[in-house]
Amino acid sequence: MIVSRKLILFAALNGAMAVAVGTFAAHGAGPQIKTLLTTGAQYQLIHAVLAVAAVQWQAGGRLASVAGWLASVGGLIFCLSLLLIAFLGVPAFGAVAPVGGVLMIAGWLCLAIAALRS
Repeated sequence: MIVSRKLILFAALNGAMAVAVGTFAAHGAGPQIKTLLTTGAQYQLIHAVLAVAAVQWQAGGRLASVAGWLASVGGLIFCLSLLLIAFLGVPAFGAVAPVGGVLMIAGWLCLAIAALRS
């Protein structure tokens, strides 16, 4: 499987997970965890879409693909850390969320650099 197909697969699974988490937040989550789940799902879905767009942008080259991976992995880490806080009630997982955030920011910056180079 070529790299772009792997990234699209990863992004698609992220997107599906984000919709599932968002749906649970809207219809099954208690008020105390609803905000955490909604925030995680939104960030994960946005960055899954960024990953698919990066793969489709031919002129962006390898840097656009790197941007897609950073954004998609960052979105997953961010969402998972919020899920763990919500379901396990362990606030220490909040220390993991910034790792996802940094990866998402790095993804956007790589995309910007790819735009400047193309």
